[in-house]
This record gives sequence, C-alpha cells and structure tokens, in this order.
Amino acid sequence: METVSATAQPPARPRIPAWIRTRPAGGERYLQLRTARQGFQLHTVCEEARCPNIGECWSHGTATFMLMGDTCTRRCNFCSVTHGQPDPLDPQEPASVAEVIAAMQLDYAVLTSVNRDDLPDQGANHIATTIEAIQHRLPACSIEMLIPDFRGVAECVQRVVTTPLRVLAHNLETVPRLYRQVRPGAVYERSLRVLAMAKEFRPDIITKSGLMLGLSETREELLQVFGDLRQHGCDILTLGQYLQPSPDQLPVQAFITPQEFAELRNAALPLGFRHVESGPIVRTSYHAWQHVEPLQYP
Repeated sequence: METVSATAQPPARPRIPAWIRTRPAGGERYLQLRTARQGFQLHTVCEEARCPNIGECWSHGTATFMLMGDTCTRRCNFCSVTHGQPDPLDPQEPASVAEVIAAMQLDYAVLTSVNRDDLPDQGANHIATTIEAIQHRLPACSIEMLIPDFRGVAECVQRVVTTPLRVLAHNLETVPRLYRQVRPGAVYERSLRVLAMAKEFRPDIITKSGLMLGLSETREELLQVFGDLRQHGCDILTLGQYLQPSPDQLPVQAFITPQEFAELRNAALPLGFRHVESGPIVRTSYHAWQHVEPLQYP
C-alpha cells in the first residue's frame, strides 16, 4: 500500500498562460462604483466570484449586482460564492440597487443572483421588483438579468420576463456529460427549457447563455450544445476560459488558446446567434452592453 510522505505537497495549480491578461482594478470610475456599492452594502458577483474583468468593467461603469445576499443554497463545483443557509431577503435591496444604478447613471445594468431554493418562489418576485425599481428610477437604463433555473417553474420565469427587462440570461455553463461533476443540482434539459420559456412568455426578450471552457469538454460536445441553444431560441452566446477561483473548486483541465476561441465563435455564428462573445477572459457580463446590437466580425 502506498503511503504519502508527511512533507508531500499538493500539486501546484497550473500556470496561467500569457494570453489571459486583464486590466488592473483602479481609476476614478472604478473607485466611484466601489464606494457607491459599499455605501449600500450591496453584493457584486464581480467580487464574490473573483471575476478577472472587474478592473475593465468597473472602470467602464458596469457592474453585475448579485441579488438576495451572498450565500447560495446550491454548491456548484466551479463557483466560489459562499453556500449554505442564506439570510432572509432584504426588503430594501430593490430600492438600494435602483438607487446606486441611478446615482451612477448607468446605460446598462447587469443583475444576477444566488440560488434561493429556500424561498417559495425561489426569489422570482424579489428579482422582478428590483428590475421594476431600476426602471422606475432610471427609465433609459437597459437591464440584463442572469437568472437561476428556478427548478424549471414556469411561474417564476414568467414573473421575471414580464418586467422591463431587455436581456434574460441563463448559463448552461458546461456540456451535459459534465453536469453531475460541475453543476450538481442542475439539469441540462431543464436549463434549456428555461431559455425557451422566456421566449414563450415574451417573444421580444433577448435570451443569452454562457459556457466555461477548459473542463475536459470536446469540440463535438460544444457544437452539440450550440445547436441545442439555438433550437431553444437562444440569441447570444458567451464562451470563456474556466479559471479555478480557489483550491476548493475544480481544477482547470486545459487552457483554450485565443485561436481556438475564435474558431468556436466562427462555428457558432452560422447557427443564427445574433452575437457570440468568445475569448479567454470572457464572462457572461463581459462587454454585455455591446451584445444587444448585432456586430460585424472581421
């Protein structure tokens, strides 16, 4: 029987390639947004999920606010957001988020949330109330909401999409083969159905989904997912490199090169997506303000 030396060290985390470079956090707009967020004790997924693009996005004046607290009822193995029993909802949060966004005079606001399986409506009404509060305070602001799967409950999806929402996002995150490992508690077919339901309840809504690459998925599996998304009416696709947030999450299996990301974008576009954002540092909300307008690729 093999024994492990008392001095043995865990394997080193792989070195991040040179092509994965992000803008350092800083600048007047970044500091302004951070101060505004701290003043209202709000949570951003930019910080909770340790997003590599926080410097660029916050300097642009775009942040992704995380609703319903900082504790998730699920435990996805790629995510560093705290999991456990959440606190009760803050009834002042919708007004606080709207206040910050209005104070920043944002043209485009991105919202997301933790999963709240502990609530009867899984937080759908709280999300919808926040969207409505933003629209009331700043009517010119376009709003994107990255929703959980709501366990596929149609009434929850309907409550969110029948608001002044411009983009409804729900991420598949990975290919079906890896769901049990990457997204325990989620169901691939259920997530596809959530995207389809959004279109059924409001045909003019723009829908969006994202995938993380580098978890051992194959090109053939990705192409199948691209096709499934289009069959369920998904308009916008984002593809980015998975980066292990901490040693507690799944390790990176492969670093995808910029050329491979470009090839996948070119493979996805002919399927009919109105926009594909594909690159090593892409996240769901990366350049989100540009996704709603068709772009011409070189």
